[in-house]
Amino acid sequence: METRNGMPASDLGTGGWVKPWSSPNGGDCLEAKKLPGGRVALRQSTDPDGPALILEPGEIRAFVSGAKAGLADDLLA
Repeated sequence: METRNGMPASDLGTGGWVKPWSSPNGGDCLEAKKLPGGRVALRQSTDPDGPALILEPGEIRAFVSGAKAGLADDLLA
């Protein structure tokens, strides 16, 4: 099976999804799953069959590093 952006997240299986990002009420969560080759899949927890965003190792590294450095803080205002 080809792993690609926009594919149904359910095609990646039910196991291995974690919730590193969650709203305070725990309802709206962004879930992540490690994939082979260092890639990471992201999905909306309320729509586990919806599309998956597949990030390459450098992309997820830049996202996490940037978030830690506060580069996305303006998105919260």
